[in-house]
Amino acid sequence: MTNKNSAIGFLRQLVINDLTGQNPPRYPLSSGTEMVVGRDPRCQVVLDSNRYGMVSRRHAAIRPLSGGLGWEIHDLGSANGTYINGSRLQDRCRLRVGDRITLGQNGPEFIFEAPPVASAPQSESATFPLPNTLKRPPSAPVRSQPKRPESADTVTLTQLFPIFSTGRDLARKAYFIPASITAIVVVLLFSVQVPTLFNLVLGGYMAGIAYYYVYQLCGKHKPWWLLLGAAVLTALLARPLVTLFGPFFYRILAGWAPGNSLWALLVRETLGTGLLEELIKALPIAIAFQWGRLLRATQKADATQAGYPPHPHFNPQSIGVWEPLDGILLGTAAAIGFTLVETLGLYVPSTIQSAVNGAEPGLGYLAGLQLLIPRVLGSVSGHMAYSGYLGYFVGLSVLKRRKRWRILGVGYFTAALLHGLWNATGHYFFTEVSQLAGAVALALIGMLSYAFLAAAILKARALSPTREQNFATRMW
Repeated sequence: MTNKNSAIGFLRQLVINDLTGQNPPRYPLSSGTEMVVGRDPRCQVVLDSNRYGMVSRRHAAIRPLSGGLGWEIHDLGSANGTYINGSRLQDRCRLRVGDRITLGQNGPEFIFEAPPVASAPQSESATFPLPNTLKRPPSAPVRSQPKRPESADTVTLTQLFPIFSTGRDLARKAYFIPASITAIVVVLLFSVQVPTLFNLVLGGYMAGIAYYYVYQLCGKHKPWWLLLGAAVLTALLARPLVTLFGPFFYRILAGWAPGNSLWALLVRETLGTGLLEELIKALPIAIAFQWGRLLRATQKADATQAGYPPHPHFNPQSIGVWEPLDGILLGTAAAIGFTLVETLGLYVPSTIQSAVNGAEPGLGYLAGLQLLIPRVLGSVSGHMAYSGYLGYFVGLSVLKRRKRWRILGVGYFTAALLHGLWNATGHYFFTEVSQLAGAVALALIGMLSYAFLAAAILKARALSPTREQNFATRMW
């Protein structure tokens, strides 16, 4: 009798323009375990991240069929898809000798090679549909052949009208939603005649751009309504909470360091403005944390009693704070709400009023606009940096519960210190030295603050329990 498990299969990688003279790499397939291909170092076939950025961390898996009757390939939810002989793989597909596997469009290519195997029953082979391409018989030789010359002259309907074939991927891959929002904002900016509303639309759009940058860098999905809710909640509570708790932070905590020296300013701004404002912006993180825990406990009890799964839109894992990335996303969203309230509700009106002084109102509005743009765009290295950095520690305290108070203390005071350093440096150098020195000092502090945030994001991605699903964009 023939041992069906003795069949050996290989993946042979196609190397284009290889000048090394070495044979293309061949990866043997096991008849007992799966082979995962991706950029993650834990994969069986590891691809270079610098060369193959379109490949996901865990892109595809090749798994043996029962009885040693061959292998099938599974797409592991990759961002850019897996293609078999030019057709996109939707779920899984049984491999045949000579099949060409491409990871993403224009990504690395492999050829499946295997000796003839005892044919499976008809019912089993029908379970795995093959791509809609020309099937190569099992006895055909394995070699990479270019497309037939006549295919270059063939024009399909989807080539003439690409929207019919790529429409499904527009929202997911082509930044269709951000571009659509930009078009709507442009129309509103042309249509709005009220300066206050114009500033609100422009400020909200720029804040969205800044947050989208951080969101892509974090690489974790979070419900949009939850992030928007964090921003709106912070915007609504910022002024009342500052009015309520301001005397304690500004007079009691920060009142013992009089004077205008840089050290005195740093102490006052850290213990007063820094501690108070970072505490306010951390409020949505704390609410989401408690909400997620309560929701998980409630759904576990309901599922035990009634036997139904949790609601997908109210998943505790997507709502709560379970890791540092959750805290960063919620903290930076809260910072957006605080930035808009502070800028549009305080600084811009004050600048407009100071700039007018009997002159034309247009000069005041221009001065307000000149303040609005750098303050909102600069929030990536300002309020978003401080709050996102604190959010990292909130999420880290969830993973390291035994050390949570030490972690929260370090994060809270570090974020407040960065906040106070920005305020104190700007005030001191602009008033005591020169405008140029103040600008240089603030630029350096802004770079330092963003470095803290970026370092926290990178560490959070490394610590993330859901690291395999991370979609973070490579910015360089």
